[in-house]
Amino acid sequence: VYLIRTKLLPTLTQTKMVNEGKSLSEALLSAKAEGRLTVGVYECAKIMNEDPDSVSFCLLATDDFECDIALQIHFTLIQAFCFDNDISIVRVNDLKRLNALVGTKGQLEDAHCVLITNPAEDSWEDPALEKLHLFCEESRSYNEWVPEITLPER
Repeated sequence: VYLIRTKLLPTLTQTKMVNEGKSLSEALLSAKAEGRLTVGVYECAKIMNEDPDSVSFCLLATDDFECDIALQIHFTLIQAFCFDNDISIVRVNDLKRLNALVGTKGQLEDAHCVLITNPAEDSWEDPALEKLHLFCEESRSYNEWVPEITLPER
């Protein structure tokens, strides 16, 4: 029985990571369809500066081999801003997969930073986004301030 549990059944953490990755994909696709997605470090910084209350969720993305010091400085500043303004924030380590979700077909985007803005006042809350907010809140309770989410294979 122990062998079956440890080898065959996915752990709660593994299941949770898959669910959060799926929720993130759903939230990104929904926000893209509704025009609530901002892509690019400069564009995101501009939105955060002009209207921080409109930002609901922030996503930082790198590839494991990326060592751009300027990008790391931008990330540090964006993280601090998100913490100060109670904006949920996560990391994704697959820039190519993220680009496939948020980019325009045939065009490579600067998807190192992606923002999801709040839905219109009279619309429903996005259930996938609500799951992500809860995930971030729970992660912070374990002192994981910028949790990493793995996007599912397409």
